[in-house]
Amino acid sequence: MMTWPAIDPLTAGGVLLATAATDAVYVQFTGAVVARRRVSAANWSALWYTLSSYAVISYTENWVYVLFAAAGSWLGAFLSLSIGRRRGHPPVGSAPE
Repeated sequence: MMTWPAIDPLTAGGVLLATAATDAVYVQFTGAVVARRRVSAANWSALWYTLSSYAVISYTENWVYVLFAAAGSWLGAFLSLSIGRRRGHPPVGSAPE
């Protein structure tokens, strides 16, 4: 019978939050690229890789954390697009008005 590896709640929460933030930052990065804002895109890119490195380092020794990373990724993309929609921002790539 297969047993689940031990899960540290702080690491699991950190991975979830890091990947949620990573996806939210990725949405901002994509918007900056589409708008051709070079400095903004470069800044978002640096932050994106910094956040994602925490998650990768955390789950390379325990595959269970990949589940938390996937959940955080989904949550970050969903929330960043939901918040952007409420603020009146058009979707990235939409036709200008």
